[in-house]
This record gives sequence, structure tokens and C-alpha cells, in this order.
Amino acid sequence: MRALVIHDAKDLRIEERAVPAPIAGQVKIRVASGGICGSDLHYYNNAGFGTVRLKEPMVPGHEFSGFVEELGEGVTGLEKGQLVVICPSRPCGDCEYCDEGLRNHCLNMRFYGSAMPFPHIQGAFQEELIVDAKQCVDATGLTPGEAAMAEPFSVCLHAARRAGELLGKRVLVTGCGPIGALAVVAARAAGASEIVVTDLVDNALDYAKKAGADKVVNMASDPDGLSSYTEGKGYFDVLFECTGSHHALAGAIPTLRPRSVIMQLGLSGDMPVPMMAITAKELEIRGSFRFHEEFEIAVSLMKSGLVDVKPLISHSLPIDQAIEAFTIANDREQAMKTQISFATA
Repeated sequence: MRALVIHDAKDLRIEERAVPAPIAGQVKIRVASGGICGSDLHYYNNAGFGTVRLKEPMVPGHEFSGFVEELGEGVTGLEKGQLVVICPSRPCGDCEYCDEGLRNHCLNMRFYGSAMPFPHIQGAFQEELIVDAKQCVDATGLTPGEAAMAEPFSVCLHAARRAGELLGKRVLVTGCGPIGALAVVAARAAGASEIVVTDLVDNALDYAKKAGADKVVNMASDPDGLSSYTEGKGYFDVLFECTGSHHALAGAIPTLRPRSVIMQLGLSGDMPVPMMAITAKELEIRGSFRFHEEFEIAVSLMKSGLVDVKPLISHSLPIDQAIEAFTIANDREQAMKTQISFATA
């Protein structure tokens, strides 16, 4: 079968790889759709991010759905041809953090398409893949592309839970890539009464409107666009900071009410923090990293029709056009979520 393999920055190749048969408790998946994530772009553009670097060729990809192709011994509850979405988070279940219920902080995490450990954890951008049966969540009724959105949506659901009570709250989202747009969806589903989104690109803000934002502000063309929210010590109760830029964080703090919550999702490296302003307003900064139990919740919300993530899928290209897909995903002027199509039913 064919696999996409990153060897170095801007060196993405389509290679042939063998697929073993599933053993007891495993399933062979015919991958259907895979979404290109920001981390995949970091590997493609720069061979890594921060201290995480590619040290060997690696298959990227962790947002994916597929069709059950073959069942290993003892697997029940799944059948051949069934559309499933696969949770890429594989905690060990035995370390101290797993024992505490903090599985997203597992000391022995095996997360698809990650160069953090060595040897690297190979990802899902390949035509066939062996997975554990317990990773598979039924996606019947969804399209393969829609199902593949479960992973990034889970990230935002985890952040929404970390933010605390959102019912009736006013929310500001800074940065509207896929995570920012899905943060809008998650906040709305949790009962936020008003959501304002900022970005520097009109295309991204158009998708924010599709996601359910009440108002959008282009900070490039309207740098004072948030000034009306600074009166009386601020307006917003919760900030979802999705850029990882200290400029976005510093610009948002004057709009926050005292004792508001800053949910930091953006990961682009260390950034200076305006600590005196945070202290004076008694603001709380909370980090949010990956997810675990939220994955099945994400699939359930999509299957029930309570949320609709389909409008955020901007492009879908076949595996033969994978390099073009990565090029499109790099261009925020045209893309929101770019996916690669590997197989159809």
C-alpha cells in the first residue's frame, strides 16, 4: 500500500509499505480521509517545531477515518465495511497520570504522527493501517471527511471543559485556523451567549461566521476593532487564545472582565506574558493539551446533528495530489481544513 512519508523539510514522498495482518484485538483499517493538522505542517515546512525534530522518515497524520477491512481474533462490535473514526491517542493506562485519570498526560503516550519519541510514532497518512479495536468509534451516518474532524474537535471540547461553565458567557476567540473555528463550535455547543473572533485574514473570518461566530474582527485592517470591549474593565468572560502569539494575548487582555479565564490553545513556542495586567485583573491562565475522553463525545455530537463541522472542510484532494494538499493547507488565504482522500466506500 502507499504511504505519505516526510523525510525532511519540504521533502514529502509517496512510498510503498507493507501492512501486517491484525493480531488478536486489532483491526485492519482502509483509511478513507485524513485531515492535515498544524503539527503536520510544522513537520512538512520545518522538519519539526521547537525542540521536536525529525530524526528519521515519518508518516504524518492523526486526524483520520476509515473502513474496517479485517478483524483480528476476538474483536467484536465491528464489521467489515463499517465506517469508523480512530482515536489517535494511545495512553499506556499504567503510568501515574493514567492512574489519576489524566490520560492526555500519559508518560508513555503513543500518538500517531509524532516525532517527540524516537523511534518516531508513524502516523495515519497511508492507505491501510493496523489499529487497536478499542480505538475505533462507529461513524455510521457521517461522511469520511466529517468523521475525520473528530480529532481537532476533541481538542476544542477538552479546552471548553477546562474553561469551566460557559453557559451564558461572552467568549473571545483570537485566531481562526481550524482550532479557532472549532473552538467557536465547542463554545456555542456549551451555551456561550456571544462569540467574537479575531484574525488577520478575511478568509479565516468567513469560516468563523460559518462556525457560528456573532461578530468577526480583522485586526490587520481594523487594529482598534476590539477597543469598544475595553470599557469598564472589559467585556468578555472567557478567551480562547488560538494563535500562540503574544501580540494576540496582550491585545485581548484589556477586553477581559476581572477574574475571566484565558484558555491557551495556541502552540507556537514560548511567548512573553503581560503578568502585571493579568495579576491586576485576577485573570486565570489555563493550558489545554490534546484530549482523551472527549473523543467519543465529539463523534456523538456530530452523529446526533447537534454540531455541524462540514462547512469547515475547505478542500479534499486524493493521495496522488498530497503535495498540492499540503501547499493548499499552508495558504490561509484559501484553506480552512484541508483533507486527503485515501479511499471511498
